[in-house]
Amino acid sequence: MKDIELNIPTYDDMLAAHVRIAPHIHRTPVLTSSFLNELSGAQLYFKCENFQKAGAFKVRGASNAVFGLSEAEAASGVCTHSSGNHALSLSYAAGRRGIPCNVVMPRTAPQAKKDAVRGYGGIITECEPSTSSREAVFAEVQAATGGDFVHPYNDPRVIAGQGTCSREFMEQTDGLDMVVAPIGGGGMISGTCLTLSTLAPEVQVIAAEPEQADDAYRSFKAGHIIADDAPETVADGLKVPLKDLTWHFVSNHVSDILTASEDEIVEAMKLIWKRMKIVMEPSSAVPLATILKNRDRFAGKRVGLIITGGNVDLDRLPWTKGA
Repeated sequence: MKDIELNIPTYDDMLAAHVRIAPHIHRTPVLTSSFLNELSGAQLYFKCENFQKAGAFKVRGASNAVFGLSEAEAASGVCTHSSGNHALSLSYAAGRRGIPCNVVMPRTAPQAKKDAVRGYGGIITECEPSTSSREAVFAEVQAATGGDFVHPYNDPRVIAGQGTCSREFMEQTDGLDMVVAPIGGGGMISGTCLTLSTLAPEVQVIAAEPEQADDAYRSFKAGHIIADDAPETVADGLKVPLKDLTWHFVSNHVSDILTASEDEIVEAMKLIWKRMKIVMEPSSAVPLATILKNRDRFAGKRVGLIITGGNVDLDRLPWTKGA
């Protein structure tokens, strides 16, 4: 698909989104760790979206989509498919506006995320843990409800909302050389590219991905989208493929995509839990894992990392027996 056919969000869309969602989100803190700085050889800044409303950055994009609807558009509510964080974020935003929210989630999604969706008033329909099943079941749900489809990432409203995170990040730091964020479908990376390409074009945007779900890495190398249907990784939020809108940003603005093994991801997650005393998901640990794996690449640099979410199932931590 040619870029001209896409509804590509602009920097002005991001600015409007930040005003629209301000009453519904937190301006999340940026934390540092002298231990992790020494370990990595870089100056690391962690943008803590695990402290965000609904526990994840996705509430930014979801809120922008929900509160941007006209009264007529909102009448039938909203619907989506999601492995978890977008589902609970959209449920949160819909609840704030007082409209229904129907979500399709894989039956294998973390129980903590399912509980959060229901806690915010979302209605769950389960599917098999594959992209094909997710999209087929969703088509049935949307036909039955008539809700406005808010795609987890391939939606200009969502991307504009996610871009507000990097705007805050740059305001909270005294300049960065690089920003590293996880990549699954590419919503956060796209929002980061959208903002930084205008606000701070000198900052490199680097995506971090699990080796066992490396379709974005392979797409980046091949120059076109390569989609996996059902990859297996501890980083449950990064199992979905790129789509046309997010591919536009990845292919035009991302400097590189780096990958980490399952063991490296879990070890990075443990390091942040132990040293920074903050709860985060495996998906959020992938940036630190790739930095520690490629120390020479980041040595001496000022590096921003986006901790994308903290909705982890505490009864099934990846380093505990039976997880």
